[in-house]
Amino acid sequence: MVNPKCIEKAPAAEVKAQLERENGKGRQIGIMGGTFNPVHIAHLVAAEQAMTKLRLDEVWFIPDNIPPHKNAPLTSAKDRATMLDLATRDNPKFRVKLLELFRGGVSYTVDTMRYLKEKAPQNDYYLIMGSDQVNSFHTWKEAPTLAKMVTLVGIRRPGYPQDPQYPMIWVDAPDIRLSSTAIRRSVAIGTSIRYLVPEAVRKYIEEKGLYLDETNI
Repeated sequence: MVNPKCIEKAPAAEVKAQLERENGKGRQIGIMGGTFNPVHIAHLVAAEQAMTKLRLDEVWFIPDNIPPHKNAPLTSAKDRATMLDLATRDNPKFRVKLLELFRGGVSYTVDTMRYLKEKAPQNDYYLIMGSDQVNSFHTWKEAPTLAKMVTLVGIRRPGYPQDPQYPMIWVDAPDIRLSSTAIRRSVAIGTSIRYLVPEAVRKYIEEKGLYLDETNI
């Protein structure tokens, strides 16, 4: 059952409780950011491949509030967070962190990582990016600083030109060419998205009537 309060937890309290559970022991944490509008199977496959191949303890999905390189998402933060919760809840090593939604404003990864490094300096963080993010990373806010705070992980896409400006660990993953834009467009024109998103997410989109307006794609 969907937790209707999934975006109402205080992130500071959540982090504090987690630190108490860990008793100061450092862990290897993967970070996946994005609008997740909606989350789809390519996101989940990339996270799973990075987690298993790099032997990470967990992967944290952190949805943007307002992304700096895209138009502001038209789907509510609550809907996007709920879909992430539905998509990840059956994997005990996937976590949804709502730090950027609570912080508000434009979401910059460097600000989020400063917060996490301050609250949990014992952890090592791995920023997981798709090929398009790898190529644009140098344009991100304080990219040189961010590159020193985390280990950069690129999901390799066969045939896609990669031009990283910073040291990168590459992870091979199945070549699933899928985007949230394509999902929204499919819903708007009435074609099936079954198997492109987790079934619980597909049902949620249908029940809530999300993405039906083609002018909002």
